Parts: sequence; structure tokens; C-alpha cells
Amino acid sequence: MSAGVATTLGELKSSGYTPSRGVRQELRDNVLARLARGEALLDGLAGYQETVLPTLATALVAGHDTVLLGERGQAKSRIARQLATLLDPLVPAVEGCEIHDNPFFPVCAFCREKAETLGDALPVVWITPEERYVEKLATPDTTVADLVGEIDPIRVAEGRYLADEKTIHFGLLPRANRGIFVINELPELAERLQVALLSAMEERDIQIRGHVIRLPLDLFVVATANPEDYTNRGRIITPLKDRFGTQVRTHYPADTVAELAVVEKEAAVPPLPAVTVPPYVAKIVAELTRLARLDSRINQKSGVSVRFTIDNYETVCANAVRRAAIQQEESPAVRICDIWALRSSMAGKLELDGWQAEGEDAVMDTLVDSAIFSVFQQMIPESEWDRLLAPFVSASLAIECGEQIPPGTYMESAALLDNPQGWLPPFAGRQMSAGEVSAMVEFLLEGLYLARKLSRATVSSGSTYRR
Repeated sequence: MSAGVATTLGELKSSGYTPSRGVRQELRDNVLARLARGEALLDGLAGYQETVLPTLATALVAGHDTVLLGERGQAKSRIARQLATLLDPLVPAVEGCEIHDNPFFPVCAFCREKAETLGDALPVVWITPEERYVEKLATPDTTVADLVGEIDPIRVAEGRYLADEKTIHFGLLPRANRGIFVINELPELAERLQVALLSAMEERDIQIRGHVIRLPLDLFVVATANPEDYTNRGRIITPLKDRFGTQVRTHYPADTVAELAVVEKEAAVPPLPAVTVPPYVAKIVAELTRLARLDSRINQKSGVSVRFTIDNYETVCANAVRRAAIQQEESPAVRICDIWALRSSMAGKLELDGWQAEGEDAVMDTLVDSAIFSVFQQMIPESEWDRLLAPFVSASLAIECGEQIPPGTYMESAALLDNPQGWLPPFAGRQMSAGEVSAMVEFLLEGLYLARKLSRATVSSGSTYRR
């Protein structure tokens, strides 16, 4: 009989199954095996291959309880949850045990009693990595009972004495036995709860209503925290901070390329109808986040999350789909007029640093303008601007843009311009769709306006650009 189908301790022994390693040794072995095969430590984490993941791998090989330290939106929770993929696919546990006791070495009172009574007939179940992963968000209403356990009044009512260990209903920490326990936002955990966590990590003692139970819990503990809170004296008790062997510092994507790589993995773009996102529009969305992270008007301690970029990307795509439905456009592309829909997804996400006379709306508008102009400068050399302006000078050209302008009108406007398809490298040498032409015209005109080469007047249908 193979180990994976054994249903009793006796069958497990006869299969030749070796008593499972501790969770730290299990993680260490699986990490080293994955790296030896040339595989990524964790999947779907763009921009962390050379920074965060090597440090995390070292912590796992060392067997260190770990703190993931970083601002909001830096994939700390995602990293923690993916650690479960480094556990073995299946491990045996005593059937019905709250703390997934090892059938070879049971530690809780129930399992010890069952093992003595049943011997090799002790029932065994196989548990998955998901069942061995426990996560808790530290909130003000978190209690010792949540974390460690409590006396179960039902078990007392059944006739057991309060002094009986079997009256205890275990909390999240014991239930993570032989697995990974994650506490999110560790500095928010009250001091008495930090002491309870410290006892479980250091002494393997669990104290519940006067019970002092020594359980050799097999745990790998991971905490997440904001750097400002974690380093603030008094938010974390010193002995607990000392128990975390490794601190892994996360970060925002290093550049817009890495930022967009994350967005491409995470953004939920409306699938119907298919929406085209021109490369320069995607760059504008990423550049907007980059500029926000450098803006002195924004509190950088609170951070500008990668979710800010993802939400903005989803918003411009959704607005393009909405606009296409109204215009009955078959192949929409995201345009500059869709960029202004970002006010709804940006609102409330940027924490202004102190009092700002211009207010949130003005800060958002200047950031959007700066992002558009920055990408325009990157993609259109200044030496080409005069060629773009020539039709406006020679023929007093005026072009109207906006959500209500159909793609056919933009095709006519593009025909008045000098080889517009050759201006943008992503489209050079191939035919653009009507939606892409519309997006290109709006981008070029808005860029020239922000370069102060064209004027822009607001009209009922949108904006009119002229010399």
C-alpha cells in the first residue's frame, strides 16, 4: 500500500512512510529542490527576482521566522500566501485533530489518549498545504482566545473538570501546528497578544485561563508590517522582534516596465468587447504612479500602492468599453479622453502631506498632465514637433476630440496630418485600427498642448485643439 492511501497508523508504517520532517526542514528541502531545478521560488511576483526573493529563500533555508516589511501594496500578503506552495503536497495527520497532530508523535491530550487506546488502528487523514496555512489580520478586537484558545463551555458541560486539558478549544496558533502561521499588520497586535505569540514561538507554552500547556508546536511564523509602524518604539515588544530571524524588505517596482509587468498579471480587463491598450497609454498609467511616488505633496510614508496602478489600468479600459458601447464601436482602444476617468479610481488613494491649498482634485490633475507629457517626450522627439505643427500653421487646422467623437472623424483628422503612423514606434510599419488612430490623434494633440505648442478650448463635445 502506498503512503498516500494509508488510512491508519499501521498502514502508514507498513507502507514504509518516514515520519514527516519538521515544517522548517520541509520548507528548506523544498526550497533547495526548487532552486536546483532552476524554478522560480514563487510565481507571479514581477520585479522581485533579484531583490526580495533571494533574501526570502535565504530566510527559509535558515529556518528563520520572518517579517515582511514594506509599504502598502507591495505584495506582502501575496508572498506569505504563496509560501504554502513550498510545503509537501500531502502529509498525514491524526483524524479529527484540531492541531493536525503527527500520528507518529501525537502531542495533544485527545490524540495521545487515542494513540494509547487504538495503537496501529489510529485513524489517519492526509492534509493539503492549504489546510496547513493559517492567516490572521491583527485588529483591535483580536483576543487571546482567537490567537491561543479558550475554555470550551460545552466540553465543561459534558462533565469534564476545568483543569482537564481536553476542555480547551484551540485558537489559530495551535491550529497552525505543522504549518505556516501568518499575522498581518503585526504592530496592530496588542501587547498581551504579542506576549502570547512570543510564548508560542519561544517557549512553546500556551496559557489559557490558568492552564499552562507545553505543546511542542511545529510552526513557521511570518509577520507583515509597515516599516514606519514596525520601527516605531513601543509598537512591538523587543523580545518578539528579536524572535524574527530575518527581515525581508519589499519595495515598489523599480521602473514603469516592472510596474506594467505586475499590472498585466493582475489587472482584470473587460474581455468583451476586446479593448486595445496602446503602449503609450499603458506607460501613462504606470508613469502616473511613478510621479505620485516622487511628489512632495503626497505622504510617501503611507506609500502609493501597486493597486493604485492596477485600479487605474482597469478604469481606463472599462471607460473605453463603456464609451464603445455608446458609440457602437467594434474595436475600441483606450484614448486620452479615457484617462480623465481616473479621477474616480485615484480619489482617496493619495494621502496629501499636510495642508495643500490646491486640494486633491488639483493634485490629481497635475499628476495626469505630467504623466501624459512625460510619455509624450519619451516617444516623440522634440525635433519632430515642428512637423506635427505644420498643418496647424499652414491651414489653420482645428481638430475636435472627446468621448462623443466617433473613430471615423478621427480617421479624417489623421488624414490631414503628415504621416501620423510614422510618429509612434509601436505602430510604425503596420496598419492601425480606427480605434488606435483615434487614440494616437488624441495623444499627439494633448502632448502638443502640454508642450505649449497648441491651444485647447473646451466645447460641449470635448476639446478643440488649434494653433
